[in-house]
Amino acid sequence: MEGKTYQSVGQPVRKKDAMALLLGKPAYVDDVTPRDCLVVKVLRSPHAHALIEEIDTTAAMKVPGVAAIFTYRDVPQKRFTMAGQTYPEPSPYDRLILDQRVRFVGDAAAIVAGETEQAVDRALKLIRVRYQVLEAVLDPHEALDSPILVHPEDSWRSLCPVGADNRRNLCASETCSDGDVDQVLAGCPCVVDRVYHTKACNQAMMETFRTYTEMDPYGRLHVVSSTQIVFHVRRILANALDIPKSKIHVEKPRIGGGFGAKQTVVAEVYPALVTWKTGRPAKMIYSREESQIAASPRHEMEVHVRLGATQDGVIRALDVYTLSNTGAYGEHGPTTVGLSGHKSIPLYTGNLEAFRFAYDVVYTNRQSAGAYRGYGATQGIFAVESAVNELADRLGMDPVALREKNMVREGQIMPAYYNEPASACALDKCMERCKELFGWEEKFPVRDMGNGKVRAAGVAMAMQGSGISGVDVGSATIKLSDEGFYNLSIGAADMGTGCDTILAQIAAECLECSVDNIAVFGADSDASPYDSGSYASSTTYVTGKAVEQACAQLKEQICAVAAQMLDCPAGELEFAGDRVRRLDGGGEVALAEIAAKSMCGNPIAVQATSSHTSPVSPPPFMVGMAQVEVDKETGSVEVLDYAAVVDCGTPINPNLARVQTEGGIVQGIGMALFEDVTYNEKGRLLENSFLQYKIPTRLDMGHLKVEFAPSYEPSGPFGAKSIGEIVINTPSPAIAQAVFRATGVWHRELPITPEKVLMGMKDRG
Repeated sequence: MEGKTYQSVGQPVRKKDAMALLLGKPAYVDDVTPRDCLVVKVLRSPHAHALIEEIDTTAAMKVPGVAAIFTYRDVPQKRFTMAGQTYPEPSPYDRLILDQRVRFVGDAAAIVAGETEQAVDRALKLIRVRYQVLEAVLDPHEALDSPILVHPEDSWRSLCPVGADNRRNLCASETCSDGDVDQVLAGCPCVVDRVYHTKACNQAMMETFRTYTEMDPYGRLHVVSSTQIVFHVRRILANALDIPKSKIHVEKPRIGGGFGAKQTVVAEVYPALVTWKTGRPAKMIYSREESQIAASPRHEMEVHVRLGATQDGVIRALDVYTLSNTGAYGEHGPTTVGLSGHKSIPLYTGNLEAFRFAYDVVYTNRQSAGAYRGYGATQGIFAVESAVNELADRLGMDPVALREKNMVREGQIMPAYYNEPASACALDKCMERCKELFGWEEKFPVRDMGNGKVRAAGVAMAMQGSGISGVDVGSATIKLSDEGFYNLSIGAADMGTGCDTILAQIAAECLECSVDNIAVFGADSDASPYDSGSYASSTTYVTGKAVEQACAQLKEQICAVAAQMLDCPAGELEFAGDRVRRLDGGGEVALAEIAAKSMCGNPIAVQATSSHTSPVSPPPFMVGMAQVEVDKETGSVEVLDYAAVVDCGTPINPNLARVQTEGGIVQGIGMALFEDVTYNEKGRLLENSFLQYKIPTRLDMGHLKVEFAPSYEPSGPFGAKSIGEIVINTPSPAIAQAVFRATGVWHRELPITPEKVLMGMKDRG
């Protein structure tokens, strides 16, 4: 209930695995799997586009310790997608485990398995490949209807009607609208018409991709992987290997970070093929270089925004067109792009008379893109929020006041967000509190600090979703065990976010017990109830509701057992945490006694499973404000202060919500200022290590201030919405505005490097 104080929910409970991880206990794939298994590595293409004419493995096979080498001739010729998404999968089936056609620099050409890493490395150097080098299409602007086809094969197929056409290099295409955008824009005295560009940022999680595979005693493929999606991995591997899904068992240990990268099956197929073919255990661990050049980074997007407003700042129309570069394969291509408009345009529902959102997603001969925290909303919000900031500058308005005049408010229907209502929306409170927390009135005016240094500030709003409405399924199984503790089994994957702890808090609140009395297990495709997986900001909102429902069922079962013990109808009993008692005060029985009875001469199950899917996806909202100091002599930009206020409904665990917010802000700062992606003319990615690909450290993020403006979402567990993704979305537009205020130059392409700042000021004179 709204306004109620809870025992476990809303409390800063310590993560269940915190001490084990801090003490360095074995937890991750490489810690908990055998070391004497085959080492698996992949030979990667040096060309952006080529056909393998001949591949000679004779010399490589003679290396002592080499167990097997596989080429495109040795794999099933059945196409699949590596995207971890609910069936029917929207991403095209455009991959083979190994293909005769290689489509980017780093694409797999052969798989080598050996007893030692040294043997495998030596064998990789001895494989001789003769390529027929083909012309590559590297520019997304040239890809659509190019004579160069990335996927000319007849076996390519798209399972869902997403507007895909491999003969046009088109992975997805759509247009949606409400009202007559062109007519409304024509009647607006002030129109901002700009193009913004974001690059293919890498998730840069601490633990690289890694998977261990073995045959179990029943002849099934057992997969232990650092993944967010155990159930999708099972389906994808079955498709790739062309074997029954019943032959595969997938589990995950602790995950050393994912941020969406591990929603794609990047490493799993290679050791799985080796084990399935040889019967031997195998392990693949990506190097950092492989994780940079052959992984699943954010989709590069170019977003064209046309925004129409009155002279006094009423935003009447928004027209957004996104060109998204999915790279060589279509993982998440059709789905990420939708968020670039559907999670940016609705922020301005307040006075909006018309909108149009269109997109094309194209194939190119670059590294395949995938899922990354924010999932397309990040790119679209950078563009739309920057356009709103440009409008504020043109009108001479305070950008906070401009937003207050136009922002979506509670109760409004959002046409650009699938006509969903803003049922719980504290965006206005986020803005109001962020102004105070940040000191907007004092920091917004530009201040010359002398010595060539200038301080300025910027602001941005954001929204995301809570799961994929009508699609995502969250499930939980909870059972009463000896002495009255509970086992909670989940299929959602804790990847450092603390979802094991958060779901345990929800269960503890429902069952009126300590969080320590909830033992959490998951995720395992054999033992866990089905769950779509940990992505799309779904776990707390979707799976949390399943936990709540399962606990309600379990309490009824516990009362039924107690009714036998107290010799009365279950309707005369109430569940009271550590006991069940009669409503008339005529007796009670302890939970520990009920647990013992449930295991002896008892026909009533004390185990409940519930699945939940939501017809809506209530957005969390956020406001972020940044203060930067620009050195006009060097172009360097330093973030001094960042204040954020988030509406995630009821924060189930304020401490975990806070670190989620701080982490997302830091990633957003990295995207805004440091993380650059460049290709040479032959399609080779230049930032292949952390020496070239710069991510922010603690020294680069200034002083962070985070608060929450709670709302109550009636469809979420205890009023909760999501928080995982929204927190990355405000830094880039807020920082871009602050840099403009300091230098007079708008930067519409990220990252905003010192070179760009300096050259921009120089060009401006």
